[in-house]
Amino acid sequence: MNKTNPEKAIKELTIMLMYLTRFNEGDRFGSNFDMAWKGYDFDIINELDEEDYIRQGSHRSKSVAITEEGIKLAKELLHKYNVLDWK
Repeated sequence: MNKTNPEKAIKELTIMLMYLTRFNEGDRFGSNFDMAWKGYDFDIINELDEEDYIRQGSHRSKSVAITEEGIKLAKELLHKYNVLDWK
């Protein structure tokens, strides 16, 4: 099995944790996005935002919206790391 480099692992684990700890506030960003708290490395959060896996809205906000692509990626990573999803 190939090893994942630390930078990639941090990014993958961050989106997975955002997905697993998500909550829903209804129509906050013009659509019904699942949300996650922003308590992760800011450089990683910025990268995930630039790649459209999350949306930060205001940089002062304490939460982010997880996009459909972010949810899709998180589910793929759950499978990769052999982690069960919520039922």
